[in-house]
Amino acid sequence: MPAGIGILSGEDRLKVLIVTDAWAPQVNGVVRTLEMLGQDLRALGHEVHYATPEGRFTLPMPTYPEIRLSLFPRGDLEREIRSFAPDAIHIATEGTLGLSARAICIKYGIPFTTSFHTRFPEYVHARFSFISEERIYRLLRWFHGPATAMMVATPSLKRELEGHGFKNLRIWSRGVDVERFKPIDDAQLPYEGPIFLYVGRVAVEKNIEAFLKLDLPGTKVVIGDGPARASLEPQYPAAKFLGQKTGDDLARAYAGSNVFVFPSRTDTFGLVLLEALASGTPVAAYPVQGPQDVIGDAPVGVLDNDLQAACEKALTLDRSACRTFALSRSWKACTKQFLSNLAVEPPIEG
Repeated sequence: MPAGIGILSGEDRLKVLIVTDAWAPQVNGVVRTLEMLGQDLRALGHEVHYATPEGRFTLPMPTYPEIRLSLFPRGDLEREIRSFAPDAIHIATEGTLGLSARAICIKYGIPFTTSFHTRFPEYVHARFSFISEERIYRLLRWFHGPATAMMVATPSLKRELEGHGFKNLRIWSRGVDVERFKPIDDAQLPYEGPIFLYVGRVAVEKNIEAFLKLDLPGTKVVIGDGPARASLEPQYPAAKFLGQKTGDDLARAYAGSNVFVFPSRTDTFGLVLLEALASGTPVAAYPVQGPQDVIGDAPVGVLDNDLQAACEKALTLDRSACRTFALSRSWKACTKQFLSNLAVEPPIEG
């Protein structure tokens, strides 16, 4: 099959290699997105293989110890690519595995696609102020430049990255598992209500302290872990830090809360927003890119620069409307977008 984008017919059955430095046991939106992508690709009849840090020699990433970076993975990765013989290669992250996959594809002239999940320029600058955001954007332009398509979650992010000089941008939106995340009648957290919930990494770039500082009734609950937890938990003893939760425990926490609070100003999408809405829980957030793209002016969340006011008003919203809104954001449509963006090429030989 010749290389190209958007050339797949309904009868094509592909072998798709997804290269990612982000993988279990990490719990975040990138990992959940890639897991659901593989599940839906297989349901459509495609064969999927993940190249991840699992089973490789790794070292913890500085300031993100739960992220493990593979050490010198190129040789093993090239053998893995030859063995699987993929029709299409997608590089999901810019870590050591992503860099190695990029080098292999360029060496053999294999078209590949990439995706932009994380605002590394803002995150790196938040931790190391002496490193400018533009310096990181320059590195990212170099990384993504050879890709036939760089996939982004929303039109507004696409416009923003075009402003930073990125090319070949295509939309790959995000969905929600409405069977896992749904209203649960008897879901209840054992704290004084109303319950204001945050789910995500506990890290400086997530702006969690803006939520914890609010003077709200009831109880603030934080689900997730990260480098900022050790300093935030003793500062805010009234808040309940529950660590990471997955599966039914996470679904019940969403469904048992009154408002989902999303204090981040830098997320590119915010998959947790859809998970909360699918559970029937309205959202309070700032009027910034992620929430604006996901929610817009739908009556399922309140976007306000006064996060206190947003939380209080969100308590009055209709929970059934939240569920109805989320039902229209399926993973299947997102997976078909992903397929239409792929570059398909015969595998390397030898």
